[in-house]
Amino acid sequence: MNTDKLPDDVEDILIDEKNDNSTKTLVAKLRNYFLAGVVVTAPIAITVYIVWTFLEFLDRKITPFIPYSYNPNSYLPFDIPGLGLIITVVFFIIVGWFTRNFLGRLMVRWSEYIVTRVPVINKIYVAIKHVLQTIMSSKSDAFKEVVMFEYPKKDIWVLGFVTGTSKGEVQEKTSNETMNIFVPTTPNPTSGFLLFIPKKNLIYMDMTVEEGIKLIVSGGIITPPERV
Repeated sequence: MNTDKLPDDVEDILIDEKNDNSTKTLVAKLRNYFLAGVVVTAPIAITVYIVWTFLEFLDRKITPFIPYSYNPNSYLPFDIPGLGLIITVVFFIIVGWFTRNFLGRLMVRWSEYIVTRVPVINKIYVAIKHVLQTIMSSKSDAFKEVVMFEYPKKDIWVLGFVTGTSKGEVQEKTSNETMNIFVPTTPNPTSGFLLFIPKKNLIYMDMTVEEGIKLIVSGGIITPPERV
């Protein structure tokens, strides 16, 4: 890793400063330095803020359930940041271990039996469980490939993510092998459209899923590098 090289976006801001240093006014130079400083510090500051806010949220919601005598924040002169996150991780590990034995599996089956008998709630539970199992499965192909195809009409192209091969009635009603494609919206990729598209109409991209998401969220500003 070359530590002497600045990020590309910072170099783009300062490039004019190097090429036309003599004609730049002091105000223009300061403006370029200011923009470069924002580009460097803003992503770090926002990331730290989001992480810190998340940790504080967990601390507020989780730590009150700890008995006073076992809560380290009750006898330390300062609060331990991230204690809620640690407790959450330990909780999930314990639950995962518990469900591996006979008694745990039995309780899970009885809980699912009760929940799946409750109207409305059973639909929500089954949908959420299926989505989580698909995402967490190591054999799942969801969101592992980026594709491009014509949509909503010819000669207009859009990026999407393969979430799997179409199955069941969707595949039976079509004459070609069909893929499930999620097309996120800009700049919010959490919303979008589910399309069923013949595999032959898809162009598989070399870019990674992360690069595809950056391209969509940025509105086309952040373009992935070309791969030879």
